[in-house]
Amino acid sequence: MKKAAVIGAGASGLMAAYAAAKNGNQVTVFEKNEKAGKKIYITGKGRCNVTNDTSAEGFLENVVRNAKFLKGCAYTFPPEKIMRFLEEGGLPLKVERGNRVFPASDKASDVTKCLERYCRNEGVEFHFQEGVLRLEKQGEGFLLVTEKGEYLFDCVIVCTGGISYPATGSTGDGYTFARRFGLKIKPLRPALCGIVCDMKEISRLQGLTLKNVQITASRQGKILGSFFGEMLFTHFGVSGPIVLSLSSLLNETQNWKEISLSIDLKPALDETTLDKRLLRDFEKFKNKQMQNALGELLPKSLILPVLQQAEIPPQLAVNSLSKEARNRLIKVLKGFRLYPVSFRPVEEGIVTAGGVDVAQIHPKTMQCKEIPGLYFCGEVLDVDAFTGGFNLQIAFMTGYAAGSSIR
Repeated sequence: MKKAAVIGAGASGLMAAYAAAKNGNQVTVFEKNEKAGKKIYITGKGRCNVTNDTSAEGFLENVVRNAKFLKGCAYTFPPEKIMRFLEEGGLPLKVERGNRVFPASDKASDVTKCLERYCRNEGVEFHFQEGVLRLEKQGEGFLLVTEKGEYLFDCVIVCTGGISYPATGSTGDGYTFARRFGLKIKPLRPALCGIVCDMKEISRLQGLTLKNVQITASRQGKILGSFFGEMLFTHFGVSGPIVLSLSSLLNETQNWKEISLSIDLKPALDETTLDKRLLRDFEKFKNKQMQNALGELLPKSLILPVLQQAEIPPQLAVNSLSKEARNRLIKVLKGFRLYPVSFRPVEEGIVTAGGVDVAQIHPKTMQCKEIPGLYFCGEVLDVDAFTGGFNLQIAFMTGYAAGSSIR
């Protein structure tokens, strides 16, 4: 039996604590907040998208960075296992669009309660409102200095999260601990965050949600990524599920002037079919102005920006529209342009990209290769994935890998 400390009572910390205690170890969890799972409470808009009902292969396809590192624990603890684990712990689940898995109650708090119950049943001790100030090697073990005292442990699992949503306690403590042990930290960047755009043409679109559209990012003609689904216009630019996923492919961007974003407003229609649709609408509204002829095709607030990009005067009579102008309109409908400027701050990202370089971490156990007994799990590592429950799956599987390896 070993004395193990877990720093952080989030998704990875709770799973690591349970798995380590299940192996017969004496486990103590240190959490700076007054309760466990503070970030879990706000995930999925308070409903908590716990995982994605897919295979290990399907999960790995949705990992943005270092999927190869996660391959071993993805097969050891795939989504189906975490689903079974939660349901056996008294948490009924449901599967929604995109195979996203939620608690049947739609309450994120029920997820935290389930995980904490598992831990307490295995004798895990919790120290809430006791942040860790310092962590250092001492003999064969580790000295852990908190706001309330000093402790000695045989091993320590660092599950402190990233630097996104600092109000939940994710203030980068794990990176500080890692640096003190001489570990390399990959640059920290926002992942799954909104994109700030030049608002000149789109300011009137604030609050507009678009469904079933395709957003594409390219650099000097090369497509970097493309996603279909829902997005919204905000006071700063664009956000929503497909924008968040796209952002994770762009967060190493240095020169935003090289990046172009376009929205296919009618992805189900090719240009020929769209042209036929326009001709039908224009025949119907032939005595109207262009600004009043697109109401069956587009949301009202989008009509003027689309006409502006197509260089068509809003007051132009429909029966005066040339074929050349109609072709320009089709091009804009299939590629409405946005002009990205930057990301929102990393603190607003759903997760943090970058972190502890995984080359220093054993992929099967999450143990530091050069410092036996020191483990890193979850968001503190340089791993991240698209939306859909995949980032919580990373937290659960890395926590389980670490905790279950301690004997």
